[in-house]
Amino acid sequence: MPTILLGMGNPLLDISAEVPQEVLDKYELKLDSAILAEEKHLPLYKELVDAYKVQYIAGGATQNAIRVAQWMSQTPGSTSFFGCIGKDDFGAELQNCAKADGVNAFYKEDPETPTGTCAVLVKDGERSLCANLAAANKFTADHLASVKAKEMIAEAKMFYIASFFLTVSVESLLVVADHAVEHNKIFAMNLSAPFLIQFFAEPMAQALPYTDYVFGNESEATAYGEMQGWGTDIPTIALRLAAAPKKSGTRPRVVVFTQGSEATVVAKEGKVEKFPVEMLEKDKLVDTNGAGDAFVGGFLSVLMRKEGAAMEECVRAGHWASRVIIQRSGCTFPKECDYK
Repeated sequence: MPTILLGMGNPLLDISAEVPQEVLDKYELKLDSAILAEEKHLPLYKELVDAYKVQYIAGGATQNAIRVAQWMSQTPGSTSFFGCIGKDDFGAELQNCAKADGVNAFYKEDPETPTGTCAVLVKDGERSLCANLAAANKFTADHLASVKAKEMIAEAKMFYIASFFLTVSVESLLVVADHAVEHNKIFAMNLSAPFLIQFFAEPMAQALPYTDYVFGNESEATAYGEMQGWGTDIPTIALRLAAAPKKSGTRPRVVVFTQGSEATVVAKEGKVEKFPVEMLEKDKLVDTNGAGDAFVGGFLSVLMRKEGAAMEECVRAGHWASRVIIQRSGCTFPKECDYK
């Protein structure tokens, strides 16, 4: 099966555990947020493994979205992924997960640096993410110059990169984005986290003009609106971002902002649509880790089948995928996909 969707990002092994509030307070972590680990956070990983019941789950925002898109496409090998891992047990675990999920992962391997990990602290169904990128941070554009990577890029019809990758290799992102524009392919990104909007504004400003699709949640949307001086009204921010300058004129930019259980906002060609989210009983919620990634995976799986698919169809698939993920621990899914 030829690859349709290619992702590039930070492959991380999630170390997920339910924790009391004291652990969040001790490491100054907030629920519903994602940060990069600083020196003070490094003992957290060992503490989780030693003191709590942990689960190891293949993670990293882009890789999650690709895994879900692959699952929903129900055709092995229709997605692929680039990222950097270490030559260690956690790296082998990620290789195995990708293979089991049917994703064609072509990892750069760094023998000097351990595979990246992400502490996922779950409390009352909400999550806080603290990522120690380690080897994921070692990805470089030379990996894309290899014969295999060039073939994979040439074969893909669409690309997805979360903004977390802006902290790693903007050069690599631009190689893929330039290819997409030159060959009239779809290029999609995610705003990913408020800290990226605030502290990586310059690389984000370099990348966004390439986008045909931009995803984000309500906190990222408002952070972006404030940063641009557009205020905090989400439909307004979506419209303005959709109308911002674009490298390729072939298709209008679509901006998609999820808002948890509130309606998803989609802006395109000067119009805003809102798509309500089906309510989930509180007792069915396990954790929200990966919900946004799953939404993107579901949404893109529809575009993989049909580029001009109706937004209603794409959003419905995104909502469905998120609903599956939040009823399970981490970004995991049943073996069979029964989406109709």
